[in-house]
Amino acid sequence: MDGLSAASRAALAAADLVMGPARHLALLGGISAPMVEWPVPFADGIARLLAHRGRPVVVLASGDPFWFGAGSSIARHLAAHEWCAYPAPSTFGLAAARLGWAIQDVACLGLHAAPLDRLRPHLAPGARALVLLRDGAAVAGLGAWLSARGFGASRLHVLESLGGPRERIRSIEAGATIPADIAHPVAVGLEVAGDGPVLSVASGRPDALFDHDGQITKAPVRALTLSALAPRPGDYLWDIGAGSGSIAIEWLLAHPTNRACAVEADPARADRARANARALGVDRLELMVGRAPDMLPDGLMPGGLHRWRSVAGAAGTTGGAAATRHKAGGQCRDIGVGGAAGALARAAGRQPAADRTGRRRAARQSPWLAVALSGGAVERDAMIVAGFGFRAGATTASLRAALVAAGGGRDVTHLATLADKAGGLAELAAQLALPLIPIAADRLASLPTITRSPASLAARGNGSVAEACALAGAGQGARLRAARSLSPDRMATCAIAQGVSS
Repeated sequence: MDGLSAASRAALAAADLVMGPARHLALLGGISAPMVEWPVPFADGIARLLAHRGRPVVVLASGDPFWFGAGSSIARHLAAHEWCAYPAPSTFGLAAARLGWAIQDVACLGLHAAPLDRLRPHLAPGARALVLLRDGAAVAGLGAWLSARGFGASRLHVLESLGGPRERIRSIEAGATIPADIAHPVAVGLEVAGDGPVLSVASGRPDALFDHDGQITKAPVRALTLSALAPRPGDYLWDIGAGSGSIAIEWLLAHPTNRACAVEADPARADRARANARALGVDRLELMVGRAPDMLPDGLMPGGLHRWRSVAGAAGTTGGAAATRHKAGGQCRDIGVGGAAGALARAAGRQPAADRTGRRRAARQSPWLAVALSGGAVERDAMIVAGFGFRAGATTASLRAALVAAGGGRDVTHLATLADKAGGLAELAAQLALPLIPIAADRLASLPTITRSPASLAARGNGSVAEACALAGAGQGARLRAARSLSPDRMATCAIAQGVSS
């Protein structure tokens, strides 16, 4: 109790129930409320928590629960007025303070429930990272993982029980014998050293990084393809006929918010693409095993994204690629290379050759040759709608603050709210030079929302006016990109949804 803030102590004193990991509960003393250990896996505890909805319940978590913590996982199931958080210094902040590192210059990764491969893009001599790990045994796994990739000379600063009476810091080389008595909770400050291969930050990474059976878009063409696709933060890629997955993987490496789905008819190649993605630190690659265009949803519009692109038939003109392009619509463009490369090959006394990969014919590539990039890049802008709910006294500043809290930026194309409240949103719409969509109240009941506010349900028959208005404004098939967020003064809420533009 001594290390808790006054607000945290007051919440514990008023609680009917306290939930948390066993190690956290063991630290409490003088608490009269019943204590319940949070189960493993974590998701199983959500239903137990919600069973006590309406009662004062305290959930214990380490440090800052909204930085690789439990906070957002819990908050998304509750209305804004149902919870509050009292964050303590994060493990990252404590680790940086102990090591004297500028935290803005350090990669911060939560790998307690994620593969170590997510470190792969960050491995470069001189780089630093702060890594949260599952337990003490995982430190030895990290050392072995680094050594296997040529970075056994890296320095591991093992930080145990930071901020508590059992705090301990030890430094050891990754390739050395790791102590067996490392206590949980544990973090590692990593100083990368060694001669292992470093991933370039530019597209067209070496072919040797990808396991393949010959079905791979070679590095020069891959660089050209990614340059033509021009990925932006938050974009989604459909890689049709993925082969080794190299295009989709480089797309994901371009920005941590990018997503991609690789469509591959050959199950062995799909497995290989999945393994390549994991090995290069982007295990978020989605895989669909089957043939395009049959596997693709109408409109190619995935949920939670404001823009999508696709690349089809990068290794040669195929009927599947052409059919995909026909189904996708939008604007297509062909990028051809190879004329100059062919001339260079002939000047060098080489003859362009062709070999068969599966049922596709593609030019054999060498430093002198490039293939024709058939198929194309397809892109379509989307309608991004910020939906609002607000009280009668809400100001334009409140509405703008709610928009910012929901993550609304320059990509928002429309604002929406209930027709009987549209006047209250008109000034913000004018300031942002965005169209305002009035939503009829009788449309709300049929729209599913993530948030289930009792007050909103009673007043409007829907769990969130903001989410419902965003969905209604974005049109049929729209998906929520951001659930309801509340302005700091609690006068306005905003949610973001997207749908394909007409």
